[in-house]
Amino acid sequence: MTDTLLDSRNLAFELYEVLNAEELTQRERFADHNRETFDAALATARQIAEKYFAPHNRKNDENEPEFVDGSAVLIPEVKPAVDAFIEAGFQNAGRSYEQGGMQLPNLISRACFAHFQSANIATSSYPMLTMGASNLIGTFGTEDQKKRFFEPMLEGRFFGTMALTEPHAGSSLSDLRTRAEPAGDGTYRIKGNKIFISGGDHPLSENIVHMVLAKLPDAPPGVKGISLFIVPKFLVNDDGSLGARNDVTLAGLFHKMGWRGTTSTALNFGDNDNCVGYLVGEPHKGLSYMFQMMNEARIGVGMGAIMLGYAGYLYSLNYARERPQGRHPDGKDPTSPQVPIVEHADVRRMLLTQKAYVEGAFDLGLFCARLVDDGKTGSTDEQRELAHELLDLLTPIVKSWPSEFCLKANELAIQILGGHGYTREYPVEQYYRDNRLNPIHEGTHGIQSLDLLARKLTQNKGAGLRQLNGLIQDSIQRAAEYPGLQELRSALEQLTQRLQSVTAALLGDLGAGKVNETLANSALYMKVFGHAVVGWRWLEQAIRAEEGLARGNAADEAFYRGKLQAARYFLTWEVPACNHELNLLEARDQTCMEMQDSWF
Repeated sequence: MTDTLLDSRNLAFELYEVLNAEELTQRERFADHNRETFDAALATARQIAEKYFAPHNRKNDENEPEFVDGSAVLIPEVKPAVDAFIEAGFQNAGRSYEQGGMQLPNLISRACFAHFQSANIATSSYPMLTMGASNLIGTFGTEDQKKRFFEPMLEGRFFGTMALTEPHAGSSLSDLRTRAEPAGDGTYRIKGNKIFISGGDHPLSENIVHMVLAKLPDAPPGVKGISLFIVPKFLVNDDGSLGARNDVTLAGLFHKMGWRGTTSTALNFGDNDNCVGYLVGEPHKGLSYMFQMMNEARIGVGMGAIMLGYAGYLYSLNYARERPQGRHPDGKDPTSPQVPIVEHADVRRMLLTQKAYVEGAFDLGLFCARLVDDGKTGSTDEQRELAHELLDLLTPIVKSWPSEFCLKANELAIQILGGHGYTREYPVEQYYRDNRLNPIHEGTHGIQSLDLLARKLTQNKGAGLRQLNGLIQDSIQRAAEYPGLQELRSALEQLTQRLQSVTAALLGDLGAGKVNETLANSALYMKVFGHAVVGWRWLEQAIRAEEGLARGNAADEAFYRGKLQAARYFLTWEVPACNHELNLLEARDQTCMEMQDSWF
């Protein structure tokens, strides 16, 4: 059977040959597991994704949610899919047995969830948001908040959202105006407006728990004055039963280019001055708490971008193998049989580019999932801290790089199908439209690049960056054992050496107070940094492919050869092209910053 969600052989390669998932079973938390239990969970995820999620992906797109009598109405297929997801245990796949979970490593649960994202990105967003919101309450909530909201979320009865963006402020959270007034009984009255709230209203659960950023009356200005509140759609009584409808109003739905099956809502809080909210943690520390959910969401968005790119790649690959058209350039006989378009060199170029982008990004996404496990269950404090540092550094990359380059893969998938690719009779145009949201979702490229260059590189005196550079150098050294990898390792080494020099100079300028000039081209820097990271991950895959070939399993030879060719493409076509961006960064080119409004 042709894989349509993701390549099962590549998934096994990533989990068991590159990222050594079986090693995790040596840790106490995962001691009950082995490769068989991991594979069983993955097989179940694939089965449910194929049975319940994939069949209504197109219908979701063609019948977006409707605003009816103040509520959002979805197509009927969404709820059975989400219910099947919850009943199979995937809502709590990584949670402990005591919390009703499977106690799977994050690496495996993330790989399971990738199937649902590939099958139907819109429907999968509802449980993804709920998992993030429940994690937030589980980490920072009081015992009463956990009993009232967290436990029903674990049971799948309550869903969750994150409510940050406001109409006047956009991504500038320091300018938010939503207020929280103490009510005198330990609760607060919330008043304000939020927009683009994914999953802000739907009929999929008994209740919706909004995680809302707002400011108290005595809040200091800017982001240091933001607090976090739980604001449920329905109040919850002391015995856990649902109480009165809270003063949260669905003001309308946004009509999107893609992700049409996910409600994108405008919510009004406190139109009747009676919107009850519960403070999470300490006052004025809400943004620091919310970053937990935001960072989880950023990794989730990156994985969503990867899986949309992956789905387009697999579809266009199958199409290219089955679609006869034309003949080889040296074929002179017009009566000779047509050849499948996969035999045309330019189609192979486009397929190879897609493979390099999506499989490189997929490796990065799962590598970051493994870092979550190392950060929680590593054997020493040092190991756990190193994992946290590296994951923090890579979060802007795993969010933004796939959002840009897996979108380019979707564009190439359309091109391979030609005129058919541009029609709605084929799925690749929907994959592109769905994926186009991800460069915006959870912080634009520009915001992520500012975070990377201005904060993440120097965080904790550059500990994450030093660790990353050390890991890249280790891969470069190990690749020296394979004659076929000399050109690849050399290309990565040249890029990383020059990138380190440019990084030091840029950080020096920041330290000297040249903030605007240094950050003006941060998006260029992030592109190069991302290519260096993905280049490293491709070199790692190439090393594992060489090891696989050395084992001599003939059935796997084509797979490993394909890995080596994709690594060769990325490291000899894509990586050297970064010198253009490095030239601009070295020159501190100010073309864009010096452009004036009146000149446009």
